[in-house]
Amino acid sequence: MYGRREFLQTLGALPFAMSAQTPRRHPNIIFILTDDQGYADLACHGNPVIKTPNIDLLHSESVRFTDFHVSPTCSPTRSSLMSGKHELKNGISHTINERERMSLKTTTIAQVLKSAGYTTGIFGKWHLGDAAPYQPGQRGFDEVYIHGCGGIGQRYPGTCSDAPGNKYFNPEILHNNVFEKTNGYCTDVFFSQAAKWIGEKRKASAPFFAYITPNAPHAPLDVPEYYENLYKTANIPEPSKKFFGMLTNIDDNVGRLLSKVKEWGLERDTLVIYMNDNGGTAGVRVFNAGMRGQKGTPYMGGTRAASFFRWTGTLKPADVKPMAAHIDIYPTLAELAGAKIPPTVKLDGRSLVPLLKNPNAPWQDRFLFTHVARWDKGKAAQSKFEKCRVRNGRFSMVNMGKGWELYDLQNDPGETTDVKDKFPAEAKKLSDAYDKFWDEAYPLLENEDAVPPTVPPYIELYQKQYGGKV
Repeated sequence: MYGRREFLQTLGALPFAMSAQTPRRHPNIIFILTDDQGYADLACHGNPVIKTPNIDLLHSESVRFTDFHVSPTCSPTRSSLMSGKHELKNGISHTINERERMSLKTTTIAQVLKSAGYTTGIFGKWHLGDAAPYQPGQRGFDEVYIHGCGGIGQRYPGTCSDAPGNKYFNPEILHNNVFEKTNGYCTDVFFSQAAKWIGEKRKASAPFFAYITPNAPHAPLDVPEYYENLYKTANIPEPSKKFFGMLTNIDDNVGRLLSKVKEWGLERDTLVIYMNDNGGTAGVRVFNAGMRGQKGTPYMGGTRAASFFRWTGTLKPADVKPMAAHIDIYPTLAELAGAKIPPTVKLDGRSLVPLLKNPNAPWQDRFLFTHVARWDKGKAAQSKFEKCRVRNGRFSMVNMGKGWELYDLQNDPGETTDVKDKFPAEAKKLSDAYDKFWDEAYPLLENEDAVPPTVPPYIELYQKQYGGKV
């Protein structure tokens, strides 16, 4: 079985330059986004079992947002990263059934970075629409190396589908609209291709944006034997052993890539961001950092995420306490890149640059909104209060469809005690804010009645390339 040794040999064969270049005013950007990892699935966040030494080191060298939030599931988070807007305002209310397609009216951060002279690449998971107009090559990415659907081998009715028969080992990857057969484990394949691309772009005058989005550690829990054996004797549930093995494999990939960045003389020219895309999954039963909830819930455990920013020599490692979110990535990257956001683009997020420079910079409190969505077809209007949340810096108000629950995160970060009756003014303020948000978002749910094609686009493209029916 393909394992760690073979992968290291593959990456070790890549060329590198030892001489440093003149530091860039605007950094190269490497953005790593994992799939279904939780905030608590890192040793640096207190997990007593998992082995993540390279990401732990990255954590120690970074500006760390300790109250950072994403969406409760994957496509919504990815759309907010790409757009700087809440996912419902991109038309996204699910991960399948056409409701994962990011509105074609959306201007992506990749497009904005390209306008500032960046070359852009994506390696891994897209999951914002598999039909041609929605694909990343049409949304600002120069280099596209991705699987389809939400995961390797997945297929659902409608447009959302991967290449037929795909597995985590030796997957067939769509590379600039052509399927390529690969050799190796999926995460290793994506990081290897990203490293190869960065190695090719490192001497160019233009900065690069590498968006590395492995489908791991999302189920199915399939991992090289070497990594699974690392947790063979651990006293944890069997699924967690493979899950943690997948994360340690990611950790090795991160370490190897960052070593290359250093060898290439790019470390001081490159901003590295590490994040996960939703709350915890298979690791929650082992450790959840004292949080309530997991993926698919509006509680803290469903949305809190790792968020590390390392720019060696420019950003000083520190913890940042003010509440931040995925919608803030877009304006942050645009500002750091010196890119102009078109005046027609309306953002929900705000730039984090002041906090990156000074963790104690003034930061006005605000509201963040969460909705698990995933309602049944035609049920959007009736689902306004189903699995949703509105919060500010101190309070989180959750509705699971049975009325609002208010939690004082300052004194109860585990969300154990409803204090709605104790703070009625706060509850009303949050409720009013949520009503306003819903009124803005609901008219933008453009995919609710979308009619799917008979043949998924990926399958059609696969048939065209190889011939025959699938």
